[in-house]
Amino acid sequence: MPPVTVHVVMQAHLDPVWLWPWQAGLDEALATCRTACDLLDRYPEAVFTAGEAWRYEQLRDLAPEVFERVRAHIAAGRWEAVGGWWIQPDCNFPEGFAVERQIESGKRWFRENLGLFPEVAYNVDSFGHAATLPGYLRAAGQRYYVMMRPQEHEMPLPARLFRWRGFAGGPEVVAFRIAGGYCTGGGAVNPDHVRRACSELPEGVAHTMCFLGVGDHGGGMTASLIEWVRENAGRIEGCRLVFSSPARFFKAVMPFERRLPRVTGELQMHAVGCYSVERGIKTRLRRAEHLLRQAETVAEAAGAAPGDWAALEEAWRLVAFNAFHDTLGGTCIPSAYPAQYDQLGAAATVADQILQTGLRRRLCALPDDLLQRIVLLNASDAPFSGWVEHEPWTQWRRWEPEWRLLDERGRAVPFQLLPSEAVAGRIPRLLLRLEAAPGALRVLRIERAGGGRVRGGVSADDAVVSNTRGVRLSAAEGAAHLRAGGLALAPRLELIEDHSDTWSHGMDRYPEGPARRATWDALCAGENGPLMASLHQSGRIGDSVLHAEWRVYAGEPFIELRLGVHWRERQKALKLTLPLQGRPAQRRDGIPGGSLVRPNTGRECPMRDWTLCGRGGRAFGLVAPDAWAVDATPARLRVTLLRSPWMAHHGPRRDIPPGARVADQGEHFFRFRFFAGAGVTPALLESHALALHRPPVAADLTRGMPRRCEA
Repeated sequence: MPPVTVHVVMQAHLDPVWLWPWQAGLDEALATCRTACDLLDRYPEAVFTAGEAWRYEQLRDLAPEVFERVRAHIAAGRWEAVGGWWIQPDCNFPEGFAVERQIESGKRWFRENLGLFPEVAYNVDSFGHAATLPGYLRAAGQRYYVMMRPQEHEMPLPARLFRWRGFAGGPEVVAFRIAGGYCTGGGAVNPDHVRRACSELPEGVAHTMCFLGVGDHGGGMTASLIEWVRENAGRIEGCRLVFSSPARFFKAVMPFERRLPRVTGELQMHAVGCYSVERGIKTRLRRAEHLLRQAETVAEAAGAAPGDWAALEEAWRLVAFNAFHDTLGGTCIPSAYPAQYDQLGAAATVADQILQTGLRRRLCALPDDLLQRIVLLNASDAPFSGWVEHEPWTQWRRWEPEWRLLDERGRAVPFQLLPSEAVAGRIPRLLLRLEAAPGALRVLRIERAGGGRVRGGVSADDAVVSNTRGVRLSAAEGAAHLRAGGLALAPRLELIEDHSDTWSHGMDRYPEGPARRATWDALCAGENGPLMASLHQSGRIGDSVLHAEWRVYAGEPFIELRLGVHWRERQKALKLTLPLQGRPAQRRDGIPGGSLVRPNTGRECPMRDWTLCGRGGRAFGLVAPDAWAVDATPARLRVTLLRSPWMAHHGPRRDIPPGARVADQGEHFFRFRFFAGAGVTPALLESHALALHRPPVAADLTRGMPRRCEA
């Protein structure tokens, strides 16, 4: 039997932000590349591998002489640029369009500065891989994928080298799972590390990759590693070691492509806790993603000022950088996060500036009007159909009973007055339902005469709220009882012990209990129609304080929960739990750029925006744009809202030093919409989630009014 050709990949895995701030990661990126160039000059047979456009850009801007050496080594075939994305991101959390921007940003940079774009995508430390990724890879021109997590003990695969597609009949890439680790120490290598790389190869394939290098905080290849490979090239039985790279490996195995086993579905997962810890970075990244997509929509409609596109590209790079798997996963040191918050705030500010100035340009094109106007722009590539809240400026005047809203055709627009956001409370706050096509401008006029009573679609008293769609919210025994689509829903908040580390290493689910349930004060009446009615409730769970606002809207098939949590727990997890009456064996969850059917086995999974259980009249759907992890059994579904592990705690360390920080202490806010019945579909849930992420952009317009301060 011929020996296995072991393609030795010398590389440096570098987390730009993790147990250090981004500035330290920057310093190590520069030092690692300089050292690698020196070693390539010294050892003519060695080959080095490095990815991520961010790393190369820093080198170009801060150490241009080293960057030119790298370019020369690339041209000579001694240095392989892999990956091609801006950074190695988390591959479960970002929106699908943000994954596309992650790849596009890197691809543009690589082509403009290196004259190439790698066919080998490279996310060796990302914690799991969404089923939509093969489609994004192939659309970008990438045919190969290198990953490591989930490892063998976390997800069995038919072979180390396989064909991967996310969905039956979908795009396919050739993937390789790294054995053991993507880096090693700087001295002698344990031969078992090489032998492990030779395990689980498909029948007839006599090639594998073995990764060597010093990591994580920079390092890369060393002289001792290179010399070890030289000395042991033929000494390990059944193996022949050669200096190589991922592209050379895939070229060698491509004649065997059709023999490779096929894997269909997502590749999950390594660190279930990373989707329910450090909410601050997650909420900021999600907000920036949608703001930037809205800003792109405005810019694409020819409303962009000179330089807007360049500003958007730079903002997307900040978002892409902060999608890095440890940053977004919440596993970094606490002191690293303020700078990352600032970066995402800068990206969001760029987007908001383009949105607001783009809207004002369109306002300037509107004719004068004797009436005050509220102008709402659906800055989205999707239709908007949903509820809008806006506080128009009325010169300190309260909204008078005879005032009304008119649409573009002069028809009365139903609205409801809500309490002002300011506790001082003189500025009126309007609630109305709006329909708007993608990119459309809606202009509503305030007529200070002719108003009448808005016909209601909800009824409410102190204990029961309902609408004509069969949605009913009632108070009994100190709890809220929900009914929609003919089904009774019984959501509850539960607090469970969670002694796992920041990642929840070694776990694929959280325990059923023992669980402590929230205790609630009596429900009290809130708003009372005509378009929305609500009940409010205060409560506690553990040491944390809760406030729930339950809403029912006229004509809508859902019940909305707006939940505030003042989180004060330590080593606990907060779950929103819903019994499943139909006991479904599977569900469909939102994932980046799509959705996926998953079995209800109790395993914790990443979730994007929504989940749907059951079918027909027993279907239950939950829109949860502010929570990102779900687990379900046939009997119940749970969404993980918050966890409070020690920050940057990597098990099995047990001795927690004084002053260690606990994650996510303080105030958090969540929105949920509960749907039930035959009309619940993935498209319905998707549209509601998008409406919550991308409300219309609003402005007041008084131009043309006789006197702005007129009573």
